[in-house]
Amino acid sequence: MSFAKILATGAFVLACAAPAYAADLYKTDQGHTEVRIAWSHAGVSMQHGEFTNAEGTLMLDQDNVEASSLTATIQAASISTGFGPLDEHIRTADFLEVETYPTITFQSSAISRTGDTTADITGDLTLHGTTKPVTMAATMTHLGDHPLGAFLDYYKGDWAAFAATMEIDPAEFGVGMTIPVGKLVIEISTELKAPG
Repeated sequence: MSFAKILATGAFVLACAAPAYAADLYKTDQGHTEVRIAWSHAGVSMQHGEFTNAEGTLMLDQDNVEASSLTATIQAASISTGFGPLDEHIRTADFLEVETYPTITFQSSAISRTGDTTADITGDLTLHGTTKPVTMAATMTHLGDHPLGAFLDYYKGDWAAFAATMEIDPAEFGVGMTIPVGKLVIEISTELKAPG
């Protein structure tokens, strides 16, 4: 079983090494934040799902991106595949065991720019009570005024957006030990708004 790719443009980002005044704060907008997963069902078909409750905070230092930071929290029980019995099974001890481990978290520790709008973001992923380092490939898709700000007050102000992906082995986090699973690919796409 393998999940499908997490994160987009900056939403779960980096540990802030720069002075606070140098970084801008952005918070995820729930209505425009998606944490999608996809996995192979025993090589027979691909299945997909989404965590519908996720929030993150990005401290973005535009002058020194490597000094930025990202944190994210996902409610594990919010998994939705479109098929209720499968959702309930994923929530059990066979997989996420959400009553014991209700949240999945990410805390960045380093960022390495790979291009003008791309970076590798390394950090600690805590899943099923186990914390391990992971790296995601992120692409910043927007930074600045939102195009819809001219039409809707909600979108006025400063926004950031990004998309990111990573792949993990759930067995390393104790997930799916009673049912063999393959790699999990996680994909996140998010829009973040600067408070104010």
